[in-house]
Amino acid sequence: MEERIKIKKLDDCIWLLDDNGEATGYLVCGEKKAVVIDTMNGIADVHAVVREITDLPLIVVNTHGHCDHIYGNLYFDCDCFLHPDDVKIAAQHMKFPEFVKLCNEKKLEMPPFKPINDGDIIDLGGLTLEIVLLPGHTPGGICPLLKEKRTLFTGDSINHHLWMQLDESLPLRTFLNNLDKISWVTEKADRILHGHAHDFDDISLFDDLRSGLKELIETKGNGNTRYSTDYKWFGGIAKQYPFGNRKSVICYSIEKLD
Repeated sequence: MEERIKIKKLDDCIWLLDDNGEATGYLVCGEKKAVVIDTMNGIADVHAVVREITDLPLIVVNTHGHCDHIYGNLYFDCDCFLHPDDVKIAAQHMKFPEFVKLCNEKKLEMPPFKPINDGDIIDLGGLTLEIVLLPGHTPGGICPLLKEKRTLFTGDSINHHLWMQLDESLPLRTFLNNLDKISWVTEKADRILHGHAHDFDDISLFDDLRSGLKELIETKGNGNTRYSTDYKWFGGIAKQYPFGNRKSVICYSIEKLD
């Protein structure tokens, strides 16, 4: 079953873990400690996959509380961190019937979440992660910044197919303000690794998203050259607005735009 997780080495200390093309996690190894950033869907034993790469002491950092980023915590007996504002969302997702069934079949229980907050520093030995809070996709989304490698891990907070139509997602204007507050990260990072990536994105994705979001808010999705179209998803029909190279979209509901 571990074969569903494909390993790709991106740097001398960063490995991308692709869970069947459905979600992406990362392993970052310092000199004294390693961190797993997001543990994906939990169908395969991500801990066993990580142990193929390193025997360093481990911690887990979850960028947010959605199921495809936390379920793999099931296999870890180390500290697992999540921002307190996403604990309620994680608890809801842990009650989904398919996850309850998975836990029963594997006879495993989720380890408790430990709180992690804006500005926290994780020392891996020669490498440091700084936690950057970015509420938007979820109220407690975080973006760990790997300082020495100038790399920002953004989970689902910044990517090419941003979901802002969820009940727990913040209003678009609030999210834009939160992006403005952390614009300093573009001076500290050169590249982005998000939660559904196959490789590095340039840090310019940050400004592309911010510009697209601002344009969406100002035009209400009816710009001269860009406009919103319907977006069908499992929760119904929302809207999507292109940004950047037009292959990227912000998905949203009308309620989030007002």
